[in-house]
Amino acid sequence: MSRNSDIVALLAKKRRGKELTDSEIDDFVMMTVKNAIDGSQIGAMLMAIAIRGLSKQETASLTKSMAHSGHVFKWDFEVCDKHSTGGVGDKISIPLAPALAALGVKVPMLSGRGLDLTGGTLDKLESIPGFRVNLSIEELTACINECGVFIASPTNNLCTADKVLYSFRDVTATADCDGLIVGSILSKKAATGVKHMVLDIKIGEVSQHSTIEEASAFAYKMVRF
Repeated sequence: MSRNSDIVALLAKKRRGKELTDSEIDDFVMMTVKNAIDGSQIGAMLMAIAIRGLSKQETASLTKSMAHSGHVFKWDFEVCDKHSTGGVGDKISIPLAPALAALGVKVPMLSGRGLDLTGGTLDKLESIPGFRVNLSIEELTACINECGVFIASPTNNLCTADKVLYSFRDVTATADCDGLIVGSILSKKAATGVKHMVLDIKIGEVSQHSTIEEASAFAYKMVRF
């Protein structure tokens, strides 16, 4: 069976509301990372997921596959991180990460760009002339060892699947799909070796969760994983 036939079969299965197996999800992630499928097919899968949803097992499998789509850090010390779900005025990461590092806490932070109408942490940092967010594995390691912190972007060698899928979610109206959000957040944390995380969930009309009920349900999903 050709690679194109493989992805078409997966799209049809998810469109019908069937649960994808671990190997099928891993195949989709790997095809995405290797540019083996069209952007239209990536968008179609994201839309099928947004409409049909992801089971707990599918979400766990997607997170694992995304985390292992590139380098995975293994540290000889404890590291921690925080994540904000975003919204207008969300600027917590930029002062918090270096403040924690100043207290001796190691913070390897992979952040995202803006989704929908909100600006992301990386967008804010890149407004500083000369600030780079695309760093090599060696540069990221040096940042942690010398400064105790980095705030950087997924790259072609680190959490690569999230870099690709994140950009497609922004233009396919799938940015607010909880299963995809969980996979995106936790895959970045797993790839950076984080074992402890604080989750900052924004609530409001210009956030991904507009009510306390939606935010609470999302928080429960995050804690489960």
